[in-house]
Amino acid sequence: MPVASEFTAITSPGELRELLGAPMPRAVTKERTVLHERDRDWLAQSPFCLIATADAEGNCDVSPKGDPPGFAHVLDDTTIVVPDRPGNRRADGFLNILANPRVGLIFLIPGRGETLRINGRATLVRDAPFFDDLVVKGHRPSLALVVEIEQIFFHCAKALMRSKLWKPETWEPDALPSHARLVKEMQPVDETVEELEHYYSEANYSKKLYQS
Repeated sequence: MPVASEFTAITSPGELRELLGAPMPRAVTKERTVLHERDRDWLAQSPFCLIATADAEGNCDVSPKGDPPGFAHVLDDTTIVVPDRPGNRRADGFLNILANPRVGLIFLIPGRGETLRINGRATLVRDAPFFDDLVVKGHRPSLALVVEIEQIFFHCAKALMRSKLWKPETWEPDALPSHARLVKEMQPVDETVEELEHYYSEANYSKKLYQS
């Protein structure tokens, strides 16, 4: 890594504003604190979100969450619920929330360049009456994230346009080795590549989407 003396660092808000300039008026006025009807529509169509958290010392984590469209349950005009599903049990983001409830979420809709951003405070809940509304394929979650909205707005499409994220002709999923081979190369595992390929295969994983 280059030594710090080779960097021209920005160390103050004033320097940052001098470089970037002031935000456009629409970028400032788009912030809201209450769900609009169109926010509800977006959440009803979104099958995927990213949840950013940080612990008490500021160490960060971002975790993906996905389910059928509309998986984020609207509890009221200022509260949404994101159900948890079986995973690897690391619980990095959940442990962060226990130390620091501040969260940031980005909801995507496949094919759309814009994203919906929600920032607020989160609580981990192990049961509540609304859990009955979170059942998917007969499976009721054992945990959910209740987010009290403090800020909500739509983010423009520039980043997704630049990345061409939704352009299949730009996709190269085989440019890197399979996940099984990456695990074998980078982790101390006893399984063979073939055993790992079976474990991580879509056919095998699909059996574990809603049960441990």
